[in-house]
Amino acid sequence: MKVFNRISRDFSWAEMIHSRTAEDRGIENEPGEKEVVAMEELVKRLLQPLRLAYGKPIRISSGYRCPELNKLVGGAPSSQHVKGEAADCVAEDRAEVLLGVLLAAELPFDRAILYPKRNFLHLSLRAKRNRKQILFR
Repeated sequence: MKVFNRISRDFSWAEMIHSRTAEDRGIENEPGEKEVVAMEELVKRLLQPLRLAYGKPIRISSGYRCPELNKLVGGAPSSQHVKGEAADCVAEDRAEVLLGVLLAAELPFDRAILYPKRNFLHLSLRAKRNRKQILFR
């Protein structure tokens, strides 16, 4: 696997591609060039500005997933994780991040999905035509 440095002040390549499931199953979860570009945009345009506006840590629990890994974890075949456009985030108060900070900061995003029972917030950003969808699951 390629060694990557930091994408931004608070986010690294390692956390964007890390997967315990991939490690346990011997799956090489390595993004291609298009996915790398998408992840850079996701971090630089959405996640890092959100982290700065929030003022508290935001941890990535699931970022990029290769198709094999995505299928194994039950992700949709068209998942934005496979494209490098999405990250599942863990923060002290996910509802505050979504409703207070993300919207107030007027950051670009495609989907923000709050999973209260599963304790994470899914955030995505597409290169074009972001829907600004907010969902609760």
